[in-house]
Amino acid sequence: MMQLSSDTQCNKHSLLNVMNRFIAAANNMDETIMVPSFLRDVPLEDQDSQASVSPNNNEPSFPSKQRDMYEHYLLLKSIKNDMEWGLLKREMGGSFLEMAVKHEEPQVNGGAAEEGSDLEGQFHYHLHGLFAVLSKLTVQADHLTNRYKREIGGGSLLR
Repeated sequence: MMQLSSDTQCNKHSLLNVMNRFIAAANNMDETIMVPSFLRDVPLEDQDSQASVSPNNNEPSFPSKQRDMYEHYLLLKSIKNDMEWGLLKREMGGSFLEMAVKHEEPQVNGGAAEEGSDLEGQFHYHLHGLFAVLSKLTVQADHLTNRYKREIGGGSLLR
């Protein structure tokens, strides 16, 4: 059985480490939030308070599509499940991977092979994006968990 070197396991800048941190934060959120329905109709805090915690303050902040903490909880849990189990078949006729391959085929076959030839550049672009998104999701999962603890401790979610 092949063993990973300790450098690979301990490198804090590796993709696996970033993924593991998000999954651990999402698992902690899932274990802490015993009654997710308490999160219904509880508004998300200002994005400004999250931006001060965010590791990349120079990136633009996008408004959240989730209306309350419950929808945010479901989003984080869904992303974690997709990462652990793979992408499920989507309504649009296949997984995101299959749709991406179908989207790329006409470009390569249509004579636009130059765009596909810089695979290393595309890989680094998407890897950077994946790191950024996973870091933000980790912060959001930790924030949701801490807010739930604070709200439940104060009893303000209980009606």
